[in-house]
Amino acid sequence: MALIPKKVKHRKHHRGDLSGRSKGGTAFNFGTFGLKATTNGWLTTKQIEAARRAMTRYVQRGGKVWIRIFADKPVTSHGAVMGGGKGGVDYFVSVVKKGRIIFEMDGVTEDQAKEAMRLASHKLPVKTIFIVKE
Repeated sequence: MALIPKKVKHRKHHRGDLSGRSKGGTAFNFGTFGLKATTNGWLTTKQIEAARRAMTRYVQRGGKVWIRIFADKPVTSHGAVMGGGKGGVDYFVSVVKKGRIIFEMDGVTEDQAKEAMRLASHKLPVKTIFIVKE
């Protein structure tokens, strides 16, 4: 399952700034349990999918998982030789800043959700915490 955009406004993006806190997506919208980022970073489509698989495999068809981020930023790369301009689009990333909820889960016990989120967090390059809706 490739989580890439069907269409992009601009083919190549600037790298951008990774400092500061998340502007939105910091409150629960769907589930009771969540995985919240405590550091800033880029999450690739492969990392998001690996984390999702780790969670769904642990809960075994129980509960529901919501992915609250989408990788829509293109990252380019080209050879080590200088010149030749900017390379072609290699993969897509999602910019995640601290405070952002990455995944939400419902329909499972708190212990199950905590363990599933722990397994998912090992697949991600940002530090995370497990949170529960009040």
